[in-house]
Order: sequence, then C-alpha cells, then structure tokens
Amino acid sequence: MTTPTAPSAHPGGEQRDSWVPMIVIGMAQALMSFNVAAIPVSMAGMVKSFDTPPTTVGTAIVMYSLGVSGFVMLGAKLGQRYGAKRVFQIVVAIFGAAVAVVALSPTAMIMVAAQAACGLAAAALVPSLVALIANHYHGKQQAEAVGWLGSARAIAGVLAFLIVGSVATFISWRLAFGLLVLHCVAILALSMKLKASEARLDLKIDVVGVVLAAVGIILVTFGFNNVRVWGLGLASPQAPFDVAGISPAPIMIFAGALVVVGFFKWSRRRAANGLPPLLALEVVNSHREWAAVIALFLIVSMEAAINFTVPLYIQIVQGRSAFQTSIAMMPFLITVFFTAILIVKLYARFTPRRIARAGFSLVFVGTLWLAFVVTNDWSTFPVMIGLVVVGLGQGALVTLLFNVLVTAAPKEAAGDVGSLRGVTQNLAAAVGTAMAGALLVGVLTAVVLGNISRSYVLTPELLAQINLDSVNFVSNDRLHAVLSATDATPEQVDEAVALNADARLRALKLGFFTMAALSLLAMIPAGWLPNYRPGEIPHDPHPDEDPAHLRELAKVEA
Repeated sequence: MTTPTAPSAHPGGEQRDSWVPMIVIGMAQALMSFNVAAIPVSMAGMVKSFDTPPTTVGTAIVMYSLGVSGFVMLGAKLGQRYGAKRVFQIVVAIFGAAVAVVALSPTAMIMVAAQAACGLAAAALVPSLVALIANHYHGKQQAEAVGWLGSARAIAGVLAFLIVGSVATFISWRLAFGLLVLHCVAILALSMKLKASEARLDLKIDVVGVVLAAVGIILVTFGFNNVRVWGLGLASPQAPFDVAGISPAPIMIFAGALVVVGFFKWSRRRAANGLPPLLALEVVNSHREWAAVIALFLIVSMEAAINFTVPLYIQIVQGRSAFQTSIAMMPFLITVFFTAILIVKLYARFTPRRIARAGFSLVFVGTLWLAFVVTNDWSTFPVMIGLVVVGLGQGALVTLLFNVLVTAAPKEAAGDVGSLRGVTQNLAAAVGTAMAGALLVGVLTAVVLGNISRSYVLTPELLAQINLDSVNFVSNDRLHAVLSATDATPEQVDEAVALNADARLRALKLGFFTMAALSLLAMIPAGWLPNYRPGEIPHDPHPDEDPAHLRELAKVEA
C-alpha cells in the first residue's frame, strides 16, 4: 500500500506537499554519493588489504562512473516503462547486494567489479530520483527539492569522510561498506511512502540508441582512464597495442566521441520518424541546455580531481590515517553542503548566468590560492581557506546547473533530465579522477627523473637497483623501506627522499594550477546560460528556442 502525502498550506498561499518522499529520495542520492566518497577515504586500507597501488582504487571509481554514465539513458527508459517507484525499489536492492560484495571482496579485481555492478544499479537509480521529484513536487517546492537533492549529495560526502574515516581507522574499511547494506534496507522500507508512478508498458526502447550511447561513453571513459598507463600521445611500453606508434588511449577517446555524435544523429532521425529516442531531445534543444551540461561537466570533474588528489597526498604521501583525511577534507565538504542548500535563496535576485560566473570565479580564486600556498602539511590554515572558497563555488554551481536543466524541460521528460545529469556527472567524475591521476603521476615521473639526472649523489649503480619505469606516489617511510634493500648509503637515502618530496609537491601545485585554468575556461559556457530571473521573458530568444516554451519557463520559480 502506498501512503499518500498530504499537501499543506504555505504562508505565501502556495500549496505544499509533504517532505517525507524527499527524505527517501535524498537517502537514495546519499547512498550513491556515500559509496563514491568512501572509496578514496578507504584508499590506505584497500592498498594494504589488496597489496595494490593507489591508482587501482581510482580505477574502482572510474568503473562505477562508467557503469552509470554508459547505461543511465537505458535506466531512464526502464523507469518510464515500468514506473519510477518500482524500478527505484528494485535497483536499491541490487545496489545493496553489490556493496555487500565490496565489503567481502578478497581481491582488488572483485572489489572493482562490484563497484561496476553498483554503477549499473545506479544507472537506473539516478534518473528515477528526478522523476520522483517531478511526481511529488512542483513550482518553487520543486526547485527546493532539487536543491535538497544536491545537498544530499554533499552531506553524503561529509558523512562518508567522517564515518568511513573513523571506522576505517579504528576498525576496518570493510565495515564502512557493510553499513551501506543497512542503508539500502532502510530506503526500501521507507520507499512505501512514495506515490505510485505511472507505467508506460507500451513505450518502445531504442535498442540501437542504447548500444550507441553505451559504446561511445565506455570508449571515452576507458580511454581517459588509461591515458596514464598507455600514454597521451605516443604509445608507452605498457600499451596493449599502438597505431603507427600512437597510444590507443586518444584513439579510443576520439572513436567514442564519434560514436556519441552518431547517437545524436540517430536520435534526431528516430524522432523525425515519430519514434521515441533514447534521450528526449527537448532536454538539449538549445545552446542554454548545452551550456549547463558543459559547465556541469567541468565543475564535477574538478570536484572529482580534488576528492582524489587530497586523500592521495594525505594517506599515501603523508602516511596519515583515514580519520585524519576526513578532518582535512571537512571544510571543503561542509561548505559544499550548505552552499548547495542556501544558493536557492538567490535565484529570485540573480540570473543563472551571474551566479555561474560568480561560482566559477570562486573556484578559480580558491584553486589558484591552493597552488601557491599548499605544502605537504594539509592542516595549515591557508590550505583550509582555499578549500572553503572552492567549496562555495562548487556547491553553488552543481545545484544551479541541475536546476537550469530541470526547469527547462517538461515534466514528462524528468527522467531524461535525470539521465542527462547522470551521464554528465559520472562521466565527469571518471574523467576527472583519471586525468588527475595521469597528470600527477606524469608530472611526478618527469620531475623525479629530472632531479635524478642532475644529482651527483645518486649513482648509476644505485639507480640500476631501483625500478624507475613505474614511478608512483609513496610515503617517505615506504621509500626508506625500498632503499634499505639496496646498497644506498645514508647520504643517498636522504638525497632520494628529498628529491621525491620535492617532486610530489610540484606535481600537486601543477594540479591545482590546471584546475584554476579550467575554471577560467568554464566562463565561456557560463556566459551562455539564461540571463533572466523568474518572471522575466528574455528579449533575444535563440532561433532554436520556442518563445512559448520560454514564456512557460519564465513562470517557473527556479
């Protein structure tokens, strides 16, 4: 039996519905976000348990994101065909089973495969959340619900770093993932409070579109994930093959992009023939929607890079615990959480374009500040200030850009908006994590080799005893342990540790400089966002936009 939600009167006269369904929806969003955030916090424990390099943990994040982004459009159509509530309940159960495997996994490969299964379940869960919001709320309350959805994602990150940090430090990282199984059980129990969603069993699913979308996104994601190992240009010795000496990574990225272009051409052809495409074209029918998608991709990729980079340095480089990692990340995560909620209050005063530009400006200032002040001690006050500034821009942008997409589409396309959001955010998370790892390891390798070539202390005889073909991030203690198995003298050990510490810090600084540059680049799509407040009608609609649709959009309190 479904318990209906009773509407209540708002002081302003607007009829408002119960927030109980939003609690269930928010818990589901928190489930996915908690899982992703828990992986980097558990990095040290996983590295020790599986005896694997930290980049393997990054691969788990990429595989999860690949599962979501590759099949989220199919997930949206399954929700429309069988009803968002029914699909929601089924995939939450599947997600719970997958995280149970993560908690019990004996090897790194099983853990990575289980995260891929979590991603496939989330592919249907992500669009169902937006469809359920559209089914329960409207008007200003819908905009608030979208804001709460964004804040649920942020608070899950805060809780993940607190809970997983504590549990992983004092008990085991496996228990932290076991808690997610109980979380899934609670969501299933509370999901009875959701309204029944209309099923459209006559809906035909575009199988060709599913294949094109999945192949294109998987090729792009897999290509980016292997840039570090296979090479960005010329193929490295670790590449499985090469084409005239060119690495397969950029070839996969280019081929995937072509397949995605083919997907959109196929979708337009299918729509012209009166058949439903896999992705409703209404959600990307103007430059404004595309601007929101591009801007969302950039800000989420930067968030993923920060969430991978900071734990990497704290746990692997500094050798600190998962709990200490959670404390260091807390200013950033709490700021994102509160900003995601409070930014909705500014929608009636400022246009999306102005808010987006201000948000990217904050991210630029914060990352540039970090590039100058960051040291190997993450507890320093200047570093925390930089993370707070980045968090202000991050929280504002994710909620704003999602709201632009939701309010620009008709209610019946809510699931498609959810799938577009899922593709964008998870592809961005995969690309951001993969490219952060590739950039940091690449710079680290180049600086280490450069320092060694200029050193008079590290002799060729000593270097012959060390494998320099796979330079990666290690703590000073680990480096001491490696050198103790060689003929290195105390002077040579001190020299190697100093050179490694210098290389790590320079790699980190360049990583933040790169994020600052991306923030400036994002000003371009931010300038294409709507430049009107709720109640206004834009004076210069784009030729591919329907004025009637814009008038309807202007009535929505975003």
